[in-house]
Amino acid sequence: MGGVSRIIQTPAPASSRTGAGGSDAGKAAIAAGVTVVLWASSFVAIRDIGHSLAPAPMALLRLAVAAAALTAIMAASRGRALRFPASRRSIVLVMAYGVVWLGAYTVALNTAEHHVDAGTAAMLVNVAPLLVAFGAGLLLGEGFPVPLLLGSLVAFGGVVVIATGSSGDRDTIGVVLCLLAAVLYAFGVLVQKVILRSVDALVATWLGCIVATVVLLPWLPQLIEQLRHAPAGAIVATIYLGVFPTAIGFSTWAYALRRTPAGRLTASTYAVPAVSVLLSWLLLAEVPGVHGFVGGAICLAGVAISRRRSRR
Repeated sequence: MGGVSRIIQTPAPASSRTGAGGSDAGKAAIAAGVTVVLWASSFVAIRDIGHSLAPAPMALLRLAVAAAALTAIMAASRGRALRFPASRRSIVLVMAYGVVWLGAYTVALNTAEHHVDAGTAAMLVNVAPLLVAFGAGLLLGEGFPVPLLLGSLVAFGGVVVIATGSSGDRDTIGVVLCLLAAVLYAFGVLVQKVILRSVDALVATWLGCIVATVVLLPWLPQLIEQLRHAPAGAIVATIYLGVFPTAIGFSTWAYALRRTPAGRLTASTYAVPAVSVLLSWLLLAEVPGVHGFVGGAICLAGVAISRRRSRR
């Protein structure tokens, strides 16, 4: 984790508000790419967990592992100049970020996937980047760049294509929970963008995971009971979710978000369904159908369009 730790602790340059340049922009792009791959891998890992752990207990274990991993990184970072929340406002925002995105979003998505198939869940949750694009334009002054809006619509079309090729149950509860997860996701990104103006990426992610873990502690007895009967594979998969997609993935995401407009960065997550299809093919030998190939290609094309800079 040493390399990742160094990346997510690097201070943001003064130009970060309008977009980093040079090598810093390249590091942000690499961090975003790491996040996309790790978040995509979470869909593959969740397949192994199945119904061994209920939504809230699974989220609790995942976030507790993430908090422990980030605490180890923080301990190894002693002596570095890290910025912590220094005002009541920043403390409240960090708590809101932890409760809403890391806590409530994770539980909502875990629950939703008991009611809808993965393709439908991916399609509905990917309303979030559109919400972030409009929210960032209205509330954070990022505006509405044409490439971002066009690329987001193209990428979302690719997600729809992937979803139409999936089969499974779809009910109203699952659809509502997926849309709720999308709203929580979007809110979390916008709040996090504000936090990162005064708090380091590693610190924000670490504190957010601790807050989310504390909020989910009422489900600890249920988690302990379910762990007694859960297969080893499900436990290992949940630990993986905590260390990689959560601790590392959310930290590299925060690093990139601090240096990239929220709308533009969030549009890159449209690549997650496409990468998830690829990983399922490589790791689980699940050969994607025509919808998976075509939809994945459209998603990636949309992401490429969204990352183009508007001509001024």
